[in-house]
Amino acid sequence: MKRPTLESPRLNALRETFREQWRQLRELQWRELDLKEAGSWPASLQWLIALGVLLGSIWATQWLLASSPRETHESLVMQEQQALQRFETLSYQAVNLPAMEHQMEVLEGRMQSVLEMLPSDAEVPALLDAISEAARQQQLDIDSIKLRPAVEQEFYVEQPFDIQVRGDFHQIASFLARVAAMPRIVTLHDFTLTPVGDSLRLAMLAKTYRYREDIDPAKGGKKP
Repeated sequence: MKRPTLESPRLNALRETFREQWRQLRELQWRELDLKEAGSWPASLQWLIALGVLLGSIWATQWLLASSPRETHESLVMQEQQALQRFETLSYQAVNLPAMEHQMEVLEGRMQSVLEMLPSDAEVPALLDAISEAARQQQLDIDSIKLRPAVEQEFYVEQPFDIQVRGDFHQIASFLARVAAMPRIVTLHDFTLTPVGDSLRLAMLAKTYRYREDIDPAKGGKKP
């Protein structure tokens, strides 16, 4: 047989106090509460408010104390990621350095080949003489070959000149082919063919290019 449990008077008192406080909270008119009368509020309500203030203070203190280390941690994480990315880039460049140096040598060789195809300032008259010789070899009559003012670009100087020659169609075509096949770069523009008696007159604008001697081709800037 189970022995009947006897409740102590203190436990009964606590239960009655809890029930009374719970009843007061349920019957409390929340809209009629006044801060000036906070001392007369039910004890349970005062305890709840004190507990909420305590928990809010603890959270605010923790947030304030942890905000600065948190920002420092985020900054360090970002710096670590940037350092890792830079390390990966430098590692890739270090591994591929021989191939990149070979490509640089190839590009420098191509640049030198292109520069050799550009006449210098002193070679432009010789180029005009070569064009005149090509016209005479095709038995063309040379009306004029005149230089225009040079036009400076960022990395080179454009040297245009007008050409006027007379002859038949096949002679003119052979002359244009010879000019286009010259070792120096010459571009042909603005062709005009005009009948003159039994022949044709060719008027055109030709351009050659020479590199600027004050520009360093390897660095893309002016020489010191």
